[in-house]
Amino acid sequence: MYLRRFSVTDFRSWPEAELELDPGVTVLVGSNGVGKTNLVEGIGYLATLGSHRVSSDTPLIRRGAEQAVVRGEVHHHGRKLGVELEINNGKQNRARVNRSPVSRPRDILGILRSVLFAPEDLALVRGDPSERRRFLDELLVARFPRYAGVRADYDKVLRQRSALLKSAKPALRGARGRPRAPVAADPELPDDLATLEVWDGHLARTGAALLAGRRELVVALAPYAREAFAAIAPSSDPIGLDYRSSLGTAGVAELPSTTGDLEALLLDRLAEVRSQEVERGVCLVGPHRDELDLALGEGPAKGYASHGESWAFALALRLASYRLLHADDVEPVLVLDDVFAELDSARRRALAGLVADAEQVLVTAAVAEDVPAELDGVRFAVGDRKVSRDGEVPA
Repeated sequence: MYLRRFSVTDFRSWPEAELELDPGVTVLVGSNGVGKTNLVEGIGYLATLGSHRVSSDTPLIRRGAEQAVVRGEVHHHGRKLGVELEINNGKQNRARVNRSPVSRPRDILGILRSVLFAPEDLALVRGDPSERRRFLDELLVARFPRYAGVRADYDKVLRQRSALLKSAKPALRGARGRPRAPVAADPELPDDLATLEVWDGHLARTGAALLAGRRELVVALAPYAREAFAAIAPSSDPIGLDYRSSLGTAGVAELPSTTGDLEALLLDRLAEVRSQEVERGVCLVGPHRDELDLALGEGPAKGYASHGESWAFALALRLASYRLLHADDVEPVLVLDDVFAELDSARRRALAGLVADAEQVLVTAAVAEDVPAELDGVRFAVGDRKVSRDGEVPA
């Protein structure tokens, strides 16, 4: 898979920009702040409908513009598809495939697949659990785009059930402030609270589908991550990946593999923590409370890994993602956004050697000399809101 053409209009700092790309390695060189990352961010958005830098779409629209447009021509197994995303300010985004509108933007997921390495990836190791959950879910959608709908359904149910618990908290407390355990048949409960058990069922059903996907993903990803880390940091202790669920199971090995069994466990666990949820007014069980555990040797990577080891771990997770997608017969576009400046020379060479044979690699760098010789390829100079090929300084 590779991008043949890519363009943006009113995206981030770019009024307009267009790239004619080839398979192999392409390097974008320019000073910090000239918009290199904005371009590869647009490629990532075209692949995932999300940014690796911000959680909302508003900052993606150039200041003063009403909308941003991102376009790409994707070649895969001899097939060519044009895909376009219109990012609107205050309105629903729109998407087109070969110039024909699609009903929902998420219908384009899977046309372009990419794996992006960026300085922000350090948060995969040192950040909050939400960073690692997001990593899992984005990779899950990249492998199987249908999980975009599963995620959306779960998030919707979670928001509605959480709002119900929050609003019902005062009504469920007795005269002395002690919580009452709600049951659907209690005639004294508020009407909306009587639906709580219905929402339990919805949460268990959608949560089980998402949890089953994550479980399979962690099992498949772990060996690739261990192998990649050993190649990047051969002198460090080996790493491990495991999945810690709010169901109380001890790691991924104890999680059932079927959605039916997971749904039953979720329902049982929701019943167990019902009084705590009522007391606190929050949803305490489900994939939104889970964690991807990262281990370095015998201890957790977070807090114990050095800066270099944390970087190597984050790179190993991205390399494992690439290897897993490649094993599924989908070779994604690899994007290395200013990562070589963060690595020592040995790790630069190791990373370059692992990705040099990919069908398409896009690299950004502020200093051309930071890019290892193994990734020598077509070069673009980026500056003054212009992009020029073959290293010619934009006029």
